[in-house]
Amino acid sequence: MTISRFGQCMKNSALQGTSVGLVLLTIICLSWGCTERQAQPTSSQLKTDSSSETTKSETATKTEDQTTEESAEKISTASKEKTKMNTSNENKLEVATLGAGCFWCIEAVLEQVDGVKDVVSGYMGGTKETANYEMVCSKLTKHIEVVQVTFDPAVIKFDKVLEYFWKSHDPTSKDKQGADEGPQYRSAVFYHSEEQKTATEASMKKFQEYFAKPIVTQVSPAVEFYKAEEYHQDYYRGNKNTNGYCQFVIAPKLRKLGLEE
Repeated sequence: MTISRFGQCMKNSALQGTSVGLVLLTIICLSWGCTERQAQPTSSQLKTDSSSETTKSETATKTEDQTTEESAEKISTASKEKTKMNTSNENKLEVATLGAGCFWCIEAVLEQVDGVKDVVSGYMGGTKETANYEMVCSKLTKHIEVVQVTFDPAVIKFDKVLEYFWKSHDPTSKDKQGADEGPQYRSAVFYHSEEQKTATEASMKKFQEYFAKPIVTQVSPAVEFYKAEEYHQDYYRGNKNTNGYCQFVIAPKLRKLGLEE
């Protein structure tokens, strides 16, 4: 079959057109593929991003840990300062030991005084190496019923404690307070320092003018203190509504001093 020159040209043109189309299609596909590859992050980029996120997370964690440590350090410092202050305050407390007749009475008075931290009933000044209520009541051991008073001198001075002491009993009566009679009821101040001794002597001289008879209060250095039995502690507070001694002896003392009955 004979193909005319025009037909051959048309055929060649068609082939050329097809080739050109294929080339264009190839270029388009390659271009689209490159675009897709550019849109997707490479593994290197993924590693970099992951490393960056990890670094940010670690930094945030470190910051949080640092903040926590700083907070804990501040709390610890504040706690130490508070403990130091409490210890300092405790070191500044003083102790006085006083005998003013029955220890139930003076205990009930001093427990209500501002600045007094603790009042403990007990025995001091005897000839025996130990003491209990039965032994003391026998009048053979020579122990005196006393209260050991812990007070804060920043709130109440020792002189003021002595003022309550003089006013709560009769210091001109050596071994007798009201119906209570015996050496265990002796008026006494057991000093714990030379300063307390000097203050006691000065206070005694000052308050002598309030009494017609001479004050006979015994002033001696503090010796071994024996705490009284538990049922003697806070006696008035626990028995004021049921015990006659509390109602007819202690309550009037409190009333006289303007304290709560």
